[in-house]
Amino acid sequence: MSGNGNAAATALARIQTDSVVAMLKALYPGLQFEIIAMSTTGDKILDTALSKIGEKSLFTKELEHALEKNEVDLVVHSLKDLPTVLPPGFTIGAICKRENPYDAVVFHPKFVGKTLETLPEKSVVGTSSLRRAAQLQRKFPHLEFKSIRGNLNTRLRKLDELQEFSAIILAAAGLQRMGWQNRMGQGALGVEVRAKDQDILDLVGVLHDPETLLCCLAERAFLRHLEGGCSVPVAVHTAMKDGQLYLTGGVWSLDGSDSMQETMQATIHVPAQHEDGPEDNPQLVGITARNIPREAQLAAENLGISLANLLLSKGAKNILDVARQLNDAH
Repeated sequence: MSGNGNAAATALARIQTDSVVAMLKALYPGLQFEIIAMSTTGDKILDTALSKIGEKSLFTKELEHALEKNEVDLVVHSLKDLPTVLPPGFTIGAICKRENPYDAVVFHPKFVGKTLETLPEKSVVGTSSLRRAAQLQRKFPHLEFKSIRGNLNTRLRKLDELQEFSAIILAAAGLQRMGWQNRMGQGALGVEVRAKDQDILDLVGVLHDPETLLCCLAERAFLRHLEGGCSVPVAVHTAMKDGQLYLTGGVWSLDGSDSMQETMQATIHVPAQHEDGPEDNPQLVGITARNIPREAQLAAENLGISLANLLLSKGAKNILDVARQLNDAH
């Protein structure tokens, strides 16, 4: 088993990998699991914004190479790091129960007690996400937003020790997994495996959390249909209530001045426990789930595609095209 991480990025990656191993050990007490830490391109390039690097598999390519060579049998990722289209031969064999999917603001010690609204004019807020920057620029035009890279430890150190940032935006789930709630995937972990390795697919398939899986199917279908990625500000959020899956998606210009957001819903049966699903391992947006009914999976995927088409019909493509051009030009 591999977890993404070098010496600088190991802590959170190791915690995430350990959590998956603990679940597998509870299910298969007779099996032994060896954890191998590996570094990826995304771990090594820390002086460039993610949106500028231009590599779609920043946090996955080296790990997939190890999978392909049978050096490891499964890889634990933050699901947000996995492209919506995986290379041939790979699949997401498990999506674990999602933790907190929200973003968190962490303030410089001298601004503790402040909010983004009450930060001084021209205060600099750090984020590695174009989506976060565009959304926040629209709501807090008095602030400036600047790229900040590195693992959680590095970003918090930059915030606390340098005078460059008044606050930074981080994923709440990462802070919680590190035990740093007092500083407050988004939220979901995905386990990538070889697509034709049936033994490993069966091994990890029991980790699928049905509700999280269906939510992520809808989200990834939305993102893939919009061709959303690190180079454009696209956001999507799901909520399941009373058999209805609510999907909200939006696109923004780089400065947040132009935006579009819509919500759609669909009736989807979430199995209380694993049920028989498709037998031929068909992938949907890179995910294989043989123990989730096919009808529910297709309904979730169709919801994502329908919402993307709705936004495209209202002019989302123009907003995204302009955002890509401006991002490439800077």
